[in-house]
Amino acid sequence: MKVKTILVSQPEPKVENSPYFELEEKEKVKIDFIPFIHVEGVDAKEVRQQKVDLSQYTAIILTSRNSVDHFFRIAEEMRFKVPDALKYFCQSEAVAYYLQKYVVYRKRKIYVGKRTFQELTPLIKKYKNEKFLLPSSDKLKPEIPDTLDNLKVQWKQAIFYKTVVSDLSNLRDVFYDILVFFSPSGIKSLFENFPDFKQNDTRIAVFGNSTVKAAKEHNLEVNIQAPTPETPSMTMALQKYIKEANKK
Repeated sequence: MKVKTILVSQPEPKVENSPYFELEEKEKVKIDFIPFIHVEGVDAKEVRQQKVDLSQYTAIILTSRNSVDHFFRIAEEMRFKVPDALKYFCQSEAVAYYLQKYVVYRKRKIYVGKRTFQELTPLIKKYKNEKFLLPSSDKLKPEIPDTLDNLKVQWKQAIFYKTVVSDLSNLRDVFYDILVFFSPSGIKSLFENFPDFKQNDTRIAVFGNSTVKAAKEHNLEVNIQAPTPETPSMTMALQKYIKEANKK
């Protein structure tokens, strides 16, 4: 069956040269972007209930742009003046770059990993006498606390924001040839919004092993998968599938 319409369960890319827009133009398909999940901040009172005193920490571990936004939001709500001496351990260059929204980069102690949390650990280990705070969502990859425990550093996780299922009721009577998912939470959102969802002729595209597992647990047939050696990105996987499907 040919592919004409695709729904990506994420916000629309903000960059003009996104590979999704290129795919849309090249393969003459329509791509819509609707986030199936979104992030909501918890308030300062909830953070205090977790027995978090920001003044007790000398270093912050930032794994995403959300963690940056919500750390500074909570600091403001608590009227806590973030000290200049605070050390920032950023999981990737993108997170470190985003930090500039809140601090003067050259005047702060910022340590940057390459991409994964594992790649950040040598830097954390080097400063193992610091007291680390990990502002996170309620959905934290188990490898992160396990890794920090194994490093034997003083650290505490604090939930500063939560991943929430979006209301998708306006999609009830809308059908797409392909639905694209990037996390188990996206699959969960689909079935919370539409408990009677039937796949029928809809193709399912998923990114990552945990998303594949969640799709199969909900009895979905996975038609497109990334990353693979041949198609390391979702857009490449989609393009390969569309070329095959649409030439028939």
